[in-house]
Parts: sequence; structure tokens; C-alpha cells
Amino acid sequence: MSDALYAFPLPPSMPHLPQDRRRRLCAWLLRRCGWRVRGEFPDVPKLVLIAAPHSSWWDGVWGLLVKVAIGANIAFMGKRELFRGPLGWLLRRMGGIPIERSAAHGVVEQMLAKFAASPKLWLGIAPEGTRKRVAKWKTGFWHIARDARVPIFPIAFDYATRSIVLGPLFEPSDDLDGDLVKLRAWYAPFRGKNRDVN
Repeated sequence: MSDALYAFPLPPSMPHLPQDRRRRLCAWLLRRCGWRVRGEFPDVPKLVLIAAPHSSWWDGVWGLLVKVAIGANIAFMGKRELFRGPLGWLLRRMGGIPIERSAAHGVVEQMLAKFAASPKLWLGIAPEGTRKRVAKWKTGFWHIARDARVPIFPIAFDYATRSIVLGPLFEPSDDLDGDLVKLRAWYAPFRGKNRDVN
């Protein structure tokens, strides 16, 4: 798996990380832990990537290891408290964007400005917004994707098969509730570390 993951075929339009030893190390760690990537990455320069179920802090570990191993330059938002001290330096180096969660509307506007200014941007978001089970997803990711006119790329953490599952691109419509129902239905078969999406 290490060589296959390290040499995972990435489309040219995707933002890339530089080639270095970190990629091989991350691929080796994923192989040793039994994780694999299932599916294909889309050939688009901009998108909003959503990852679920988010039921454990391990999701962030596996997600970052895959991101580095395949060489994908995927930006992600995290609560500001995580970006303090040495961990904050590391998270920023890996594409992290600290946010103040209490100012959700401002976050959407900030991300729209980033999309407008960037020729390539893949932004990763956990739509549940927490590791606890939630009845409703936070909708910021949908507003960002729709207003930036970029597709949504669903990715699942499936602990049952130790897989990161890549879904089909989803074009947001003007029907927020309908889009959320369709996206959550795609996640229905997958089991997170501590729970599923529904």
C-alpha cells in the first residue's frame, strides 16, 4: 500500500505539495495501520471537501496522514484554540486555517475571498462541526461552495474497512435542505470510529 498510496494518481488541476520524505513516511504509517484510499480524486482546481463521520480526534490524524502521503495541498479550518503553541505551527504548515467558530458568517465571507483570490484551492471541512452526534450539520460548507460556485467533494472515514472513501462530486443547488438530505444519504453506509452519520 505504501508505494501505491505514495504514487496515488492525482489530477494536474489539484493543488499539490512538494515531493519530500514526509510523503513516504506518512504512506508507510498508513500501511502499517491498515488504512487505504478508495475511489478517485476529481480533476478540478477548486472545491469544498467535506469529511464525515467525524466521531474521533483520530479522524484528523488519518486525514492529515493521507493528505501528506498523496501530496495533496488541502486547506482545512480548525477552531482557533488548536492553533496555539507548537501544534499551531504544525497545523498551519499543513494547511490549517484558524477560525473563530462563534462568527460563522464571517468565516463564510473569509473563505469566499480565499476562493476568489486563489487559482487552486481545495478546502476541507467537517460538516458536523463536532465529534458528537448531531441532528443537523452546520451549513457553512454548503454556503461557501454555492457562493464560490465550486463543487462539494464528499469523503468518508469508514473504520469498518479502514478506508478513506472518495465520493462523487456534488454540485450544490439552491435547495439547502434537499442537498443536505442527498449528501447525508451518501454517507449512510459508512461507520466512523464511534458512530455513523445518521
